[in-house]
Amino acid sequence: MALSRNDLVAELANKTGSTKKDVDEFVTAFAELVIDSVAKGEKISIPGVLSVELVERAARTGRNPATGETIDIPAGKGVKVSAGSRLKAAAKSAK
Repeated sequence: MALSRNDLVAELANKTGSTKKDVDEFVTAFAELVIDSVAKGEKISIPGVLSVELVERAARTGRNPATGETIDIPAGKGVKVSAGSRLKAAAKSAK
């Protein structure tokens, strides 16, 4: 089961006693902060939960899965999202 944005906002509002409108504004601001920070090459970290950072990918050779033809993949950038220790522990104990 996935937690939608509306469900997330409702849960956070319930846990914090804030209004859904205030929580929705916070979620929007947090998402924008993460996007802006990654675009600048800054790492975002919530200790024990997760970290998000920009990574450089080196140029490499790959294969077209449909034809088996060798292709050159240029260098590029990507986003790395890593689970923190508390998140990993929660996943291990999930039912």
